[in-house]
Amino acid sequence: MRVELPDVPGSLGRLATAIGEAGGDIGAIEIVEKRHDGRAVDDVLLEMAPGSMPDSVVSVCSDLDGVEVIWISHYAPGGNLFLDLEAVEQLSDDPPRARDALIDVLPGTFRADWAMRLHRSRGALHRTGAAPDHFAFVELERSGRLEVPGDEDTLYAAARLDGNEIVVIARRGGPEFLDSELARLGHLAGLAVTISTA
Repeated sequence: MRVELPDVPGSLGRLATAIGEAGGDIGAIEIVEKRHDGRAVDDVLLEMAPGSMPDSVVSVCSDLDGVEVIWISHYAPGGNLFLDLEAVEQLSDDPPRARDALIDVLPGTFRADWAMRLHRSRGALHRTGAAPDHFAFVELERSGRLEVPGDEDTLYAAARLDGNEIVVIARRGGPEFLDSELARLGHLAGLAVTISTA
């Protein structure tokens, strides 16, 4: 569940209490973005008690002053939750394969449906199972959101690996890629390149 809330002491405590009262058990909280306006965006991974409904968690969270539930989705048990440092460890395990390892960890790291490493002329070099066979190469100087004509249901973000390769990730139905996520994507792409050429 992605929530926006005041970035003040006690906000997470109030949120956790409300989730618990609605039958949710928090497995992890990741701070996605701290904004200059005094608000934060967090991803909350939770398990529901038998008989409890996610709607009840959304309702109690939305009733909290200043809290907005931006998005909620279902993940398989365990959630495939990766933090950035865990992703870097995966990239470092086999340096020559770091660019492909990046693709393997991006969906879990960014709660995306798929990821792809795309070459300017050779097309998809490595992709996760849900990724399409083909995707149009896009010139990039820095990481950013992509607009794909005719696809209003999926949100895309991409980052440059080098002059001939980019990485693309996609989320069907949301949430929107935040600026902080785009920056993280760019940093991880840069690290993958550095590790693979070390």
